[in-house]
Amino acid sequence: MSATTEDILAAFERMGLRNTRPRRVIAEKLAQLARGGDDFATEDLWRALQREDPRLGRATVFRAVETLLEQGLLDRVEFADGSRRYRVCGGSIHHHHLTCTQCHRVVEVEVCLPPETLSAVASAADFALEGHSIELFGRCVTCRPSSERTDSPDH
Repeated sequence: MSATTEDILAAFERMGLRNTRPRRVIAEKLAQLARGGDDFATEDLWRALQREDPRLGRATVFRAVETLLEQGLLDRVEFADGSRRYRVCGGSIHHHHLTCTQCHRVVEVEVCLPPETLSAVASAADFALEGHSIELFGRCVTCRPSSERTDSPDH
């Protein structure tokens, strides 16, 4: 289920931020991106919002993204080339992202390391684990040469 405008506005409210016109414009655009499963760069988001509301400040958009990231409504997706984008994920289901190194397609995957593995890694390094992020990179079916593609999803 994708985040709605109301979910995003509620996240702002949890941070003690009022429901202002700029935040509503941002929330509506992010809800639209969520429905499409689209990711975005903050700069691109600001430029798209500028077309709808030329008075919307860049700093306002960047602060909103950071606030929603803190609230767990946005995920930061890191790419193999060091660039990053954001996705409205909502945080309700634990997942990670698989990203294409060629076209930057992002796919959410509900896979993770077993808890025993995470505990063993933390124990071996004498850490109290507080969270984790697993980055998965590869080439999607569209970007792979046909000789590397499989006909069966079992491979």
